Amino acid sequence: MIGILGAGSLGRLWGAMLPAGGVAFIARPGEPTGASVDYRFRPFEGPESQVRIPFLQPGDEPELILVTTKAGDTLDAVAGVINQFAIDTPILLFQNGLGSQQAVAKRWPERPILAASTTEGANRPESGLLVHAGTGDTWVGPMTSPAKVTVRKAVTMLATSGMKIHPETDIVQRLWQKLIINAGINPYTAILDCPNGKILDAPLYQSTIDQLCLELSQLMDAAVRIRQTPDALRERIEQVARNTAGNTSSMRADVQRGRQTEIDFINGYVAKLGKELGIETPVNQMLTERVQQLS
Repeated sequence: MIGILGAGSLGRLWGAMLPAGGVAFIARPGEPTGASVDYRFRPFEGPESQVRIPFLQPGDEPELILVTTKAGDTLDAVAGVINQFAIDTPILLFQNGLGSQQAVAKRWPERPILAASTTEGANRPESGLLVHAGTGDTWVGPMTSPAKVTVRKAVTMLATSGMKIHPETDIVQRLWQKLIINAGINPYTAILDCPNGKILDAPLYQSTIDQLCLELSQLMDAAVRIRQTPDALRERIEQVARNTAGNTSSMRADVQRGRQTEIDFINGYVAKLGKELGIETPVNQMLTERVQQLS
């Protein structure tokens, strides 16, 4: 049994893709466990179907827990349920950006805490509909020492979904690579209120992207010894923006719906790390503040 904490788009994607009967959502404190999470699922290929995922019942012992909450909610969400589960139950974090994964690992270093980086795409254009908008890859790796022996088990269990899952010994490096893309696309789409591809010709993007990539390049080198030139980072960002030109980023969607964004764990994380390391990050700071004002 796999338990999922967080019934947003990504949580519902895993709920729909994993084998029926082998997955359940985890209720937060005070939430009823007698109901189920019901929604229509539109796969990347094939016909739409109805999905019904039950809640984990008291006494159930999942073999793996997926945490698919927003980055800002993750620490509190995990704290609210973690004592229900055995200390050796692997907990796999699926959050955008960086910072929330380290916070959970620091709080529970004795537990097997893993993190994932995924390029699977899912969205909810209607409240009762989950769309698998794009297929990709998911990498899983350890954030704490006890997690190192659980990576293979987590990968094997997730692979029953039919999605492409890979073990990753250096998951933080993988998370940084995704952070680069998110930092270079998401805040611009939120500020400009446009799909991904439209940012490329916008004056705000054109006037700041080179400095943004310089800041990211310097911080990657200083923090995790990943050396990539600013030009290479810009090329990667723009390739993804072109490949997903018609997509709405999660940050833009959050702003449109009046929800808290994950800016503090993307550009905000970069700006905070820059202060700690003595590296100036004016563009990341500016983008962070502008998105914070929107939400």
